[in-house]
Amino acid sequence: MIHQLFRVSYAFSMIGMLHALVTCDAAESLQAKRPNIILVMTDDQGMGDLSCLGNKVLKTPNLDRFYKLSTRFTDFHVSPTCSPTRSSMMSGRHEFYNGITHTINERERMALSTTTFPQLLQSSGYATGIFGKWHLGDEEAYQPDHRGFQHIFIHGAGGIGQSYPGSCADFPPNRKNKYNDCVILENQTIVQTKGFCTDVFFQAALGWTKQQLDAGKPFLTYIAPNAPHGPMIAPEKYKKRFSELGYDEETSGRYGMIENIDDNFGLLMDKLDQWKAWDNTLVIFMTDNGQSNLKGKLNDQPVPLFSAGFKTGKGTPYEGGTHVPALWRWKGVLGEGVDIAALTAHIDLFKTFCELSGTTIPSDIQKLQGRSLVPLLENPKAAWADRNLFVHVGRWEVGVDPNTAKFKNCAVRTQRWRFVNNKELFDISVDPTESKDVSTAHPEVIASLRAAYDTWWAEALPMMVNEQSAPTPQQPQAVRYEKQLVERGIPAWQPPSGIGF
Repeated sequence: MIHQLFRVSYAFSMIGMLHALVTCDAAESLQAKRPNIILVMTDDQGMGDLSCLGNKVLKTPNLDRFYKLSTRFTDFHVSPTCSPTRSSMMSGRHEFYNGITHTINERERMALSTTTFPQLLQSSGYATGIFGKWHLGDEEAYQPDHRGFQHIFIHGAGGIGQSYPGSCADFPPNRKNKYNDCVILENQTIVQTKGFCTDVFFQAALGWTKQQLDAGKPFLTYIAPNAPHGPMIAPEKYKKRFSELGYDEETSGRYGMIENIDDNFGLLMDKLDQWKAWDNTLVIFMTDNGQSNLKGKLNDQPVPLFSAGFKTGKGTPYEGGTHVPALWRWKGVLGEGVDIAALTAHIDLFKTFCELSGTTIPSDIQKLQGRSLVPLLENPKAAWADRNLFVHVGRWEVGVDPNTAKFKNCAVRTQRWRFVNNKELFDISVDPTESKDVSTAHPEVIASLRAAYDTWWAEALPMMVNEQSAPTPQQPQAVRYEKQLVERGIPAWQPPSGIGF
């Protein structure tokens, strides 16, 4: 089944473009408009995990409403897994150029030479806050307060309760009581929260956001819940409906987590209504990689879960691994119900946010590989040159020569083509679900994309600075927790007051 978004993109793009011209003055520049930016990026939620994109089991009324109000990038891509996407988004370039080739084993640490877009926004007067998942290094130098965030409210590692040898591990109490009543690092203090993790992250984010609105200062609020990443744990009231339908525990938990996200996103929308904050606030909803669960059980029988037509999900080099929702709303500025079919990606956010905020990008930082999306936001039918997006799942074993994995789990994507694993070729313009390999019919395309990939790999290889990193002897967040526990204890977190949760 071809999902709705592709149908809109390829069959009705002209309608959306005309609508955009009616609702947004294409002649008016968005440069240096300095909107507040609220970026919500969920974890492991794919194109098949929204009812507005075709899922008949899930109920996501708030995100469905937001979808209708939004400008949608219908061919938007990220990396196949967690740390890589976050690194690419923060840096404006492919994750390998930041040294990130995995999500653990010291290879999830974003190179300290990298300048992030929050650093630049902060330098231009924006307040910056992160709430939820960081996953770009747990050691002190790699923490988000050293990478451009003034206010942090985060768990450790790649998921609440995760623990791996080396540096990537969450705070010890979260390993026993995952997702509920978690301990969280708030700036320089570990605090004891009460409640389900996603609820807490949104409450903290909304409280901080209201402070910035009251202060009249432009801000970046980055909300990155670890849901619906495994383990699949949701409050019972969210699991109940799916359990009663006959779904297994894991599917019920995952779907419950998604409906909880939807409720929290609805709370965000309601508060922005209440605070009359929409007019100068850009709100973005996206996810960090493709869908994590494609199969479940219904009445004890294996069943495929809705995947929007994709044959694969997270951790793969195919469309299902990287193609995600990207919904943008800026009331009165961006068109409502408008689709932009241009090939876009997470690496484009860096330049986009800098241009919108009027932030100068220094000439001495890393070479950026993304583009600004501002021309498309101003005019969805603006000229947009074709491009090569490079994909590699990474995750080769520690100590292995990366060259041995060069053609394993990799892809090159253009507006029309997806070249996978140095052998398969799919014409995405007519086959978005990758059902037919057409490599034998297009040898000239294969040759061109292979040459481009070879050049990219040769450039990326020396940038993989974490490959020879020795394991960290102690888990940084465990050390931090034990030290604070002895010296001053773990205080209870105080939810923001006067917000009306």
